[in-house]
Amino acid sequence: MTLDFESAFTERTPRIVNAAKLHRAAARKKAGRFLIEGENAVDAAVSTGAATDIFVTEHAAEKFSDILTAAGYMDVYVHPITDKAARHLADTVTTTGLFALCKPVLWSVGKILAGKPRLVSVPVETAEPGNAGTLIRTSDAMGADGVIFAGDTVDPLGSKVARASAGSLFHVPVARDNNIKDVLGQLRAAGLQILATAADGEVDLADAELAQPTAWLFGNEAHGLGELAQEADVRVRIPLRGRAESLNLATAASICLYESAKALEA
Repeated sequence: MTLDFESAFTERTPRIVNAAKLHRAAARKKAGRFLIEGENAVDAAVSTGAATDIFVTEHAAEKFSDILTAAGYMDVYVHPITDKAARHLADTVTTTGLFALCKPVLWSVGKILAGKPRLVSVPVETAEPGNAGTLIRTSDAMGADGVIFAGDTVDPLGSKVARASAGSLFHVPVARDNNIKDVLGQLRAAGLQILATAADGEVDLADAELAQPTAWLFGNEAHGLGELAQEADVRVRIPLRGRAESLNLATAASICLYESAKALEA
């Protein structure tokens, strides 16, 4: 693909100005688009048909030529940009120079559950974009049928979340619903048992009944699930054999989802 970098978009080009605004949730909602950066995320967006436009610097065009070729086959518009425009679009200190404008990819909770899922990850009030993206990536890797962000959570379509998901945002169904109690009701109506991680849980993970459709509740990074843990059918503890007092959110989720996936395959 040949691009004319002599007439590349600058940081003052209206299309770049508008794209940069998409780092704000309100702007994403108004535009019906979101912005992502990086090789894995852009590659996944192109291959799944979510990307509508690509912005790329001259150096990135050489480095990621295979993605641009695929974009051509998918009728994705590719726009050359200057390095300064790339820094304007980026939310990182060192930018890759590769960005994509995407259509919204969030599902509704009902649509995810209509597929009769066997394993669902339910991050509750997740505040850190990096953790949200990692949870999406982990859920995808463990074969979960969906990720449902419940409560007052970070926006799954934020660029930091998309980057941390390493493309998994476009591979596994992801939903967001502010009403936690409604989410729990829909999970039960769909026939899923609801398990919650808790340091004082009544059942060890090794003894939990995981060979049935399961939704895992994962709490907020700072204060966990709090009283919401009591809403679960079973509170599960992960035994710690070393001197660490606890596990971080992403690590606990990885262990629980791995054990569930293994039990469901048995």
